[in-house]
Amino acid sequence: MAIVNVFKNAALKLKLFSDLVMFSHTLFSLPFAIISMVWAAGGWPSGHLMLWGLIALIGARNGANAFNRLVDRTFDGQNPRTAHRHLPQQMVAEKEVILFIIVNYALFIVASGMLNLLCLLLSPVAIVLISSYSYTKRFTFLSHLYLGFVIASAPIGAWFAVTGNIAFTPFVIGTVVMLWIAGFDIIYGTQDIEFDRRHGLWSIPSFFGLENALRISKGLHFIMVMLLLFLYVWRDLGWMYLVGIGVATLLLMTEHKIIKPSNRRMMKVASYNLNQVISIVILLCTLVDYFYVS
Repeated sequence: MAIVNVFKNAALKLKLFSDLVMFSHTLFSLPFAIISMVWAAGGWPSGHLMLWGLIALIGARNGANAFNRLVDRTFDGQNPRTAHRHLPQQMVAEKEVILFIIVNYALFIVASGMLNLLCLLLSPVAIVLISSYSYTKRFTFLSHLYLGFVIASAPIGAWFAVTGNIAFTPFVIGTVVMLWIAGFDIIYGTQDIEFDRRHGLWSIPSFFGLENALRISKGLHFIMVMLLLFLYVWRDLGWMYLVGIGVATLLLMTEHKIIKPSNRRMMKVASYNLNQVISIVILLCTLVDYFYVS
């Protein structure tokens, strides 16, 4: 019975930390990392690369999200929209979160070393970059773009993991991810305009206002689609890739159509759910195009 209780407590703790770092949001970066690895390898990379690449991505992402929750715990507790989160509600202890961050960053460094020397050498730099996002909202409205830049490290790092070299294509993929993430993070940020202004936090919605922020978000997503079309020409891709971009564009248009900051459920759909579908659609259509069409 004692062993059963140990497993139950461990499962509960695992669920708490999975929710803390919003593990399901890995779908934002993982599909583009897979595309990058496949293009870099000229097919499916080895099982070794896929395994350690995935471990590195998960370790970096979990560590960065937990770090962000830890740094923002005071603001989260003051904001009615986020007061239910784990640290404000003391569902997890701060010491546990710190240990979780250390373990995940250590896992990221080990996984990077298992990939190649370039990844290992860049891993401390990556940790500094992904951790520093948590502070950008204190001094710049460009925090949305910085968040996108941080998440864009996934496809760029995936390319490095396969080739050990710097190239042009992964930076285009990374820019696509940066603009896409920043665009829907701006949408998400429209819910906190008044809170951010009262507490001296910087965001594009609080700085430029609701309507202008939504225009900026649309502009970023438009450039994102243009870059995806550029990749079609640059890499001589096939029609199935274009189908994926077409579907993704329609979903982005739907996302901007249904925005309603006063409706949290609808904002979750616009900011998260639709974008998870977008990344999967682009991944599947790109893989089908690469392996069966082009």
